[in-house]
Formats: sequence, C-alpha cells, structure tokens
Amino acid sequence: MIPDNSRTFTNYGWGVCLWILIVSFQYGFHISALNQIQAVLTCKVTDPGSGDSGSGGARVHYGLPTCIPMSDATFSILTSVYTIGGLLGSLFANVIMDRWGRKGAVRASAITVVGGAGMMGVAGSLTPLVIGRIFAGVGAGIGICVGPIFLSEIAPPRIKGAIGVLTQFSIVMGIMVTQAMGLKLATPHEWRIVLLFSFALAAAMLLAGPLIVESPTWLARHNMTEQKSLATRWLYGVRDTPSRSVSEDATVDPLLGDPDFDAETQRARGASSSGAAISVPHLLGARELRKPLTIVCFSMLVQQLSGVNAVLYYSNDILSKALPDMGPYISLGITIVNVLMTFPPIFLIEKIGRRQLLTYSASGAVISLVGVGLGLDVNWVGLASFAIIAFIASFAIGVGPVPFVMIPEVSPVHAVSALSSVGLSLNWVANFIVGLVFLPLRNMLAGGDPLKEGRVFYVFSLVMLFCTFVLLKVYRG
Repeated sequence: MIPDNSRTFTNYGWGVCLWILIVSFQYGFHISALNQIQAVLTCKVTDPGSGDSGSGGARVHYGLPTCIPMSDATFSILTSVYTIGGLLGSLFANVIMDRWGRKGAVRASAITVVGGAGMMGVAGSLTPLVIGRIFAGVGAGIGICVGPIFLSEIAPPRIKGAIGVLTQFSIVMGIMVTQAMGLKLATPHEWRIVLLFSFALAAAMLLAGPLIVESPTWLARHNMTEQKSLATRWLYGVRDTPSRSVSEDATVDPLLGDPDFDAETQRARGASSSGAAISVPHLLGARELRKPLTIVCFSMLVQQLSGVNAVLYYSNDILSKALPDMGPYISLGITIVNVLMTFPPIFLIEKIGRRQLLTYSASGAVISLVGVGLGLDVNWVGLASFAIIAFIASFAIGVGPVPFVMIPEVSPVHAVSALSSVGLSLNWVANFIVGLVFLPLRNMLAGGDPLKEGRVFYVFSLVMLFCTFVLLKVYRG
C-alpha cells in the first residue's frame, strides 16, 4: 500500500484536474471577453468599405447584426453585470456543493456558462447580451467557489499547494487567451467567435462530465464507501486505506501544528468529516470559526483592495502614452507578464510557505503602487509603466494565487463550502466597489489636476498594507 503522503496522480487524475481548472479559466476569460471586441461590438468600428460609422454601420451577417449600438455608459453596465452574476453564483455555491457534490457544482457552473455564452454569442440586441453576461457571471461565481475546494480535496498532500496555485494560473490564462483572440477576431464578422469559444468549452465540459469522479472527501462525508474507493483508485492508482482516509488528508492544515492558533479553532478544524455541512448563517454565528472566517475574508480583501483590476484597466492608458496606438498589444503584454509570474509560486509555495509568499508579494505590490502614484504625479511615464508591470508581477507571485489555496486549507471540512461562499462573495463585492469608486476617487483626490492623479494609488497602497497586516497577524501557515 502506498502511504497517503506519497500518493501521486494517475494520468486520469491529471485529466480530472484539467477538467476542474476549466471553470477558473472561464472566470478569467469572461473578465476580459468584451475588452478587445468593444469597438466592433458597440459599432464604433464597422464593416470595412461600408462607409459608415456609429450605429448606422450595423449590417447583417448570417442573420445576425454585425454590431449592437450602445454608448460607453451602456457598455460599462454590460461589463459590470458580470460581477452581479458572479456574486449571485457565489452566494448559492455552498448549497449546490453540499447537496449535489463538487462534481455537480462544476457541472452547474458549466451549464450556466453554456447558456450565458451561447446567448451572448447569438445576441441580436442589448437585452440578450446583458442576460447572457449575468448567466456567465453566475457560472463563474459557482466555479470559482468549487474549483479550489475540488482541487484541494483530490490533490496528493505533498503537492496540494502547487495544485492550488493552478487555480490562479488558469484564471490568468483565461484572461490572456481572450486578449489574444481579440487581436485577430475583433472584426464585425468574427467577434462572436470569442463568445462562442467559451460556449463550446463549457459544452465540452458537460460532455466529459460522466467520465469524471466525485471528490473522495465529499463521498466519505456521505458514506458512499464503494464510490469513494473507486474514485481513489482512479485518481491515484491505489485502493483506499482504512487507516487514513482521503477525507482526513483533506483536513490537514499547517495551522493545526501552530501553538499560536487557538484551541477553539483547532477543535473546529478537527471536527468529524462526517458532520453535517453548516450553512452561511450558522458560519457567521459560530464562535469557533471566527479565525478561519477572518483569514478567508481578509485574504480576499487583500487581493481585491490592492486595486489590481483598476490598475489593469488604467495601465492601458498610461503605457499607451509612451507607445501610441499600441493599446491592445499593451493589454496582452500585461496579461503575459501575469501568466509568467504565476509560474514561480507553483514551485515556491511548498518550499517557503504560504505566509512568506504572501509577505514578499504584498510588500512588492505596496511599493509598486507607490511607484505608480509617484510616476503619475511627476509625469514620469517610464516610472509609472515600470511600476505597473512590477505591481502585476508582485501580485501574481502571491496575493493572486495564495488566497485560493488558503480557503480549503484553513476551513474545517464541514464548513469549507460555506467559508468559500462567503469569501468569494466578498471578493465579488470588493471587486465591484473598487471598479465603482476608482475613477470618482481619483478625480476627487486630483482636484482636476492631471499631475495629481497618482494620489489614488497611495490610498490603495495604504488599504492593502492594512489588510495584509491583519491577515498575516492571524494566519500562521
């Protein structure tokens, strides 16, 4: 019998990982799906040779209009409803995960993305675009909750952290792929292919679903012994061991070995894996779960209140001053940096630990944000450009991936679904708030002076510094 800590994935096990990671890929894909195709989608760029511009340039191609006229304000609403859908999906993800299993939740995510992306891909007016975008958000909200948990529950213990980092890697891959597709497909006749690609990928997930095993941890909690044994054999090539179950592996947490982590939380982490899953209201009122809840919430706040989405949005404008007419390529270049810098934590997370990786990453991100602000305030485009790239790189090595690894690791098995739902819902809310207040806050702090627009980044650096301090004070992993 192979010891649990020596288990490795079979080829089938790696295939299951890839299937799960598609939900995170879809989350990243739809974050940027409309960015590169905005001009052709909104009729600002129309058919070559039509001689038209604006709303009058829409033609019919295969029975569908080549663009859908809308103002910038309307397009902003279309973009932001993805966050609303994501919040809805995350709020109900724990119910789906506990009732229909991790596999069932992934399939639910794929079903809603099929509906949403398909509706957007064949939309002939604004209404189906908005509805489809909401459905895509719901699918992403469910998927980003269940993906890290599913991966953690099936990952061999010795590579659990590295497998967890793959969630963030697949997210940034989704962002990069949609940016790259947009470079070639941002034409009146081809922009729909970007959205239909997501539809086809989700449909392929559903077709492959019957071949995927359920999480052994979830099966153990529901006393499905035979199915659990079969899943273990398929994933690792070994039979289940009676002395130590897969569900027990899933509850191993570095916090348990830390004397500074109080006895109440240790009792919570050590709760029986066969205990009933708790609801979100129960979670919020459970005293013994306060520290795991604090860790999960502040890890999400550090990630989103860093202002990463605002920085990514604003970087295109800043860098294009130095490189005119290179906006789309600059956006793609930033995402490539994001992808490349997600590789190091795959190898470092088990060597230097989650806490150290977060410390280095957050420190670099805070310093970089100050650099962005300084570069804008003194009109040093070079400094601002370098600082933005440094910020993205710093974010990618720790603040981006580690929170997704931490959620299942600090959570008791019976509370992991509820903690994930609360944490990711907070992530969506913080994301929405940052997007909503960034420009008004920047303008207010600048007072109409373009050379004071960097002040907003000092605010983000201070907020991130505070959230990181609280997180690292509580988290001892």
